[in-house]
Amino acid sequence: MTFTAIDFELATAAYTSVCAVGIVKVEKGKIVDQFHSLVRPPKNQYMWQTTRVHGIKPKDTLAAPTFLELFPTIENYLKGSRMVAHNEKFDREVLIKTMKMYELDYKMLQLSPIWECTSEIYRKKGFKRTKLSICCHIMGIELHHHDPLSDAMASAQLYLKRDEITNALIEKHFQTEEQTKA
Repeated sequence: MTFTAIDFELATAAYTSVCAVGIVKVEKGKIVDQFHSLVRPPKNQYMWQTTRVHGIKPKDTLAAPTFLELFPTIENYLKGSRMVAHNEKFDREVLIKTMKMYELDYKMLQLSPIWECTSEIYRKKGFKRTKLSICCHIMGIELHHHDPLSDAMASAQLYLKRDEITNALIEKHFQTEEQTKA
């Protein structure tokens, strides 16, 4: 039960356009540390579609550190950790591609080639839909979706609660899904 949960927000469709990061450190099943920062993406460029999702604008990141400037702090949280994310492939690829763009060696982080994915865990447990907001609603976890620290915290809590999934919760999930369709 010792791991690090992470979530990135992007300024554009490019996986190298990190504009915010949230990290939650868990040791022996307890949240012991958290980190959040805005990040100035390359050329501080945004797409209106991404801003509409997370609300972060160029004026918000104008004075923020770049990923390269922030990397020593990020590295301290991640190096050698068991990693958790809600859509692990997305967050892992963002980290790999952004590090590559800044000529940083991903291998130095000593991370598993595939991270723990709460979306996949909940799908295997019987959830038909595994959007972060749906899983959090059913599991009673507070979420301010697309705030990277809230998303990372939610992923950490979902991972910690993965063994609490019962038939009653799965039934609630199906009821929530039916209400969404109606």
